[in-house]
Amino acid sequence: MNSIKQLLDTEVNNRNHKDELSYDRADPLLIARRLHEPYGALLCALYAYGKATNIVKFLDTLPFELIDADEDSIRKSLSKHYYRFQKPEDVIQSFITLRRVKLHVNIQECFYDAYKKEESIIDALNAIIENILTCNSYSSHGYNFLFGKEIKKLKSNAPMKRWMMYLRWMVRKDELDMGLFDGIDKKDLIIPLDTHTFNVSKKLGLLKRKTYDLQAAYELTCKLKEFDPLDPVKYDFALYRIGQESMIDL
Repeated sequence: MNSIKQLLDTEVNNRNHKDELSYDRADPLLIARRLHEPYGALLCALYAYGKATNIVKFLDTLPFELIDADEDSIRKSLSKHYYRFQKPEDVIQSFITLRRVKLHVNIQECFYDAYKKEESIIDALNAIIENILTCNSYSSHGYNFLFGKEIKKLKSNAPMKRWMMYLRWMVRKDELDMGLFDGIDKKDLIIPLDTHTFNVSKKLGLLKRKTYDLQAAYELTCKLKEFDPLDPVKYDFALYRIGQESMIDL
């Protein structure tokens, strides 16, 4: 495991600079960092599924200033926007939801108030999702896929990759992550497990679980705490890039 730790530490250090985020090396964090605020960044994270270049291309078309506009303006401006599972009405409703959340919910305070009770990222995430779902009763396959639902059991959920990635952006602070949330200990984060990190982690012997779910994300996080107990999720971007760039044979 020492050689694996050395590999990952080297990749973390080599990639911890702003040039790592570019259109040539696409990642939704490129757009989120440009916004540098939690509401638009949340939309960036929630739409972050599929091929990275396509994600960034779509995010680049979104007028994020509409989060502060009236709902009629949102409807008019986004009537032709769509992305994979999200039809134009789903995109419109996602902006309306974030507009309402921003008006009525301080997303950082909501997260922190739930987190501080037991220092639970899951409890805090559930609090945010609950508040979001309360702000808009709209429902469709694309919209529901985008925002997800509250986590009931650790072993019976998808990895919640997009949400965990958002929390990484908000809590950690370095040349990549923005650190916009105060009072949250980064040691409590759970790795945003996507297919790249899942496959790379199994190949490197960091993860034995074969099921791609939240339990696998939790187990991988616990393993990475052996490398850095105070900041295990710092390895996420390195693992992701190793898979994305096919640095090892899977």
